[in-house]
Amino acid sequence: MDQSNHSSLHGFILLGFSDHPKLEMVLSGVVVIFYLITLVGNTAIILASLLDSRLHTPMYFFLRNLSFLDLCLTTSIVPQMLVNLWSSHKNISYVGCVIQLYIYMWLGSIECLLLAVMSYDRFTAICKPLHYLVIMNPHLCLKMITMVCGISLTNAVILCTLTLNLPRCRNNVLDHFLCELPAMVKIACVDTTAVEMSVFALGIVIVLTPLLLILMSYGYIARAVLRMKSKAGQWKAMNTCGSHITVVSTFYGTIIYMYVQPGNSASQDQGKFITLFYTIITPSLNPLIYTLRNKDMKDALKKCMIFVCKTTKMKNWK
Repeated sequence: MDQSNHSSLHGFILLGFSDHPKLEMVLSGVVVIFYLITLVGNTAIILASLLDSRLHTPMYFFLRNLSFLDLCLTTSIVPQMLVNLWSSHKNISYVGCVIQLYIYMWLGSIECLLLAVMSYDRFTAICKPLHYLVIMNPHLCLKMITMVCGISLTNAVILCTLTLNLPRCRNNVLDHFLCELPAMVKIACVDTTAVEMSVFALGIVIVLTPLLLILMSYGYIARAVLRMKSKAGQWKAMNTCGSHITVVSTFYGTIIYMYVQPGNSASQDQGKFITLFYTIITPSLNPLIYTLRNKDMKDALKKCMIFVCKTTKMKNWK
């Protein structure tokens, strides 16, 4: 490792919102509430989709993976964030920071690609309904998930390794509440143009290309829906897509705003709040979005709750 990076082996200092002590207390409460909602909501979706045989379809297979991904993403961030918010010591070990950086980049990339895969699933279901289960067979679904994870891991390894190898000249103060790539690049003491160009190029592949595929899928879906003669069929088709469109809009909107815009166009605090939104708030909203618009999921959750209540009563009776 470069001599100029030796000081980083002792760890980094995450400034977070230390300039606003009162805000830290408010944010800690907000983070805890939304984290609990994320845990309960996404766990409920996973259990409901596993226990109800009617939900053993490609759509709910991908939704189950999205819920598990959201659980992992928030859990990789929230514990350290709460320590940062509650404590006057804002330190994070070098190893802890590196692990968080790689996991955060990997899971974030997976979510971008997974949303594109989910849009292809909806495209197949609506535009090719008679061949849907043949095309979206379990083998293909598993292969798509594996490919998404592999591409995302490659992206994370390349970008994080390039960033960690930048000389920092003993500067270990990150103006953020987590070890995020832009914050790591910012403390480098050399010209970072090459790394920033790599981030931009891979950002197009991981963020904008899937978004383009999503827009194309929904273009075909809209055309197919408009050709339907049945109003009930049109409503059902749009209802199954509405939840996904809402999730895509909230997730990609914040991601694009964060990473595609020029680095100096927004304040650092604004960037922190945007990161807070798509890493903490969005994962807690996804279960609500998918549940409120989906009758099958509502019924499955009711069955799951009845099953849990019966099991609890049986245990208490014994």
